[in-house]
Amino acid sequence: MMKRIFALLAALCLLLGCLAGCSDKPQETQPSGTQSGGTEPGATEPGATEPGSQWIDYAASVKLDMSSETVKQEVTVKAYIDGDTTHFNVPATISEGGLLKARYLAVNTPESTGKIEEWGKKASSFTKSRLETASSIIIESDDGNWNVDSTGGRYLVWVWYKPDGAAEYRNLNIELLQEGLSIASSAGSNRYGEVCMNAIAQAKANGLHMHSKEDDPDFYYGDSIPVTLKELRTNIELYENMKVAFEGVITYEGPQTVYVEEYDAETDMYFGMTVYYGYNLGGNGLKYMEPGNRVKFVGSVQYYATGGTWQVSDIEYIIMRPDDPNNVQLISSGHEASNRLTDGYTFKKSKVDMEVRTALDSEEMVMKTFDYGELALSTSISMEGLVVESVSTTTNEDSSNKGAMTLNCRVDGYTISVRTAVLYDENNQLITADAYKGKTINVKGIVDYYTYSGYQVKVFSPDDITIV
Repeated sequence: MMKRIFALLAALCLLLGCLAGCSDKPQETQPSGTQSGGTEPGATEPGATEPGSQWIDYAASVKLDMSSETVKQEVTVKAYIDGDTTHFNVPATISEGGLLKARYLAVNTPESTGKIEEWGKKASSFTKSRLETASSIIIESDDGNWNVDSTGGRYLVWVWYKPDGAAEYRNLNIELLQEGLSIASSAGSNRYGEVCMNAIAQAKANGLHMHSKEDDPDFYYGDSIPVTLKELRTNIELYENMKVAFEGVITYEGPQTVYVEEYDAETDMYFGMTVYYGYNLGGNGLKYMEPGNRVKFVGSVQYYATGGTWQVSDIEYIIMRPDDPNNVQLISSGHEASNRLTDGYTFKKSKVDMEVRTALDSEEMVMKTFDYGELALSTSISMEGLVVESVSTTTNEDSSNKGAMTLNCRVDGYTISVRTAVLYDENNQLITADAYKGKTINVKGIVDYYTYSGYQVKVFSPDDITIV
């Protein structure tokens, strides 16, 4: 009799367990795109904004109304900038030159193109992942006009994308808010304001990304300032003697020195930095100092008075603490130098207007005009059709550069200096001025600066000089 009672009790417990497992109130869920792996765009998962409530996919709850009074345009992506800024190809009737620089309405994602902020890279990657796989993208104004932001250079838009294979568009602005990858920017005072505010509230209640207490796995939490090479190059004086962390691809290597560059989609330029690692770098750190490697550097910004240029030094790799956040770190390999083809006018005369900071602790920006060479310092370039008019050679017996040459060239009506390292041929014989004087050459190298002659091209190998 007792056995029968125990059997009935066991069956009852099993039934109650099944009912609990089939309940509409899961114990723990995550919205799409979170660190748990997420779901495909357009999917809806339940999640607790309040005990017992359901997760709402606000990005799909609003519908694109093609008959409304707003102006709309189907577009394609020209360049991915960051989480809330994208450059789109549009008809020239909308924006001169067919390029529209879009600033997303209602959102403000963390920065990933200047001083890098927590969740900035995640937001940027999220936006790119949604748009690059979309079968269609439509931008929409907030009223009947295309409106610019306070800078006058970007258009304020809603961005709608149709996931590949889907029937309806999703609102990417709202999706960034509901994923916790953006804070609000006048989110309540626009045509989708109520939905935006609900999306923010839900993200906060679920503790997603920016609203969580978790560390951003893509953010550097060491005792230095995370920056991009663009930020460092354009605001270099503000960072003097400060410790910074940045990533870039090593393009060329000199004595105890590497040259690092990074592409910036917003300006369509490469920005670079000279990194001096000296004689004390050891272990894996020294192995990482090879062209083609993408590396994270942590070091001190210093003005190199002898050369009249800036560099980052004090690079280290602590063998006993391989996970130390201050260590140089290999990110990936197999990359190539850009060697961007540059003409004489661009190299010698071109000017570039850039927004720069007034102070590190301020978000205020002002316009500054740079020489092209100043912005391109330490980046890899190529030049073609240079006529070598004369050659000067370092002859100082006490100089480590004895035998190095400066090729004084003409191209496009401009004088260009090409400074070489000490070069040897395949038979290990010193290459002298006679090899190049009077010849027409193509070169690959680094944008360098010399106090007496200004910006020049620095070449490290005879393989980077081609006689044509």
